[in-house]
Amino acid sequence: MLGPEVTITVCPDGPLLVRGPAELLDGDGNALTRNRETVALCRCGRSGIAPFCDSTHKKRRATTGSAGGSAS
Repeated sequence: MLGPEVTITVCPDGPLLVRGPAELLDGDGNALTRNRETVALCRCGRSGIAPFCDSTHKKRRATTGSAGGSAS
């Protein structure tokens, strides 16, 4: 039997939404605390709570141009 599903949704001009029981690790391999079933991960690089999104991309009007691109 398979466990709960993990999905990652790319939001146009916004974060990556991670839904499900994914384990998030920092650059040293340490687990990051998740307080929610769904977390938003920053793609613009401007978040004050990185790696999580704080909606800074909306304030700066960053655009990615496509679902897979990065902010410029």
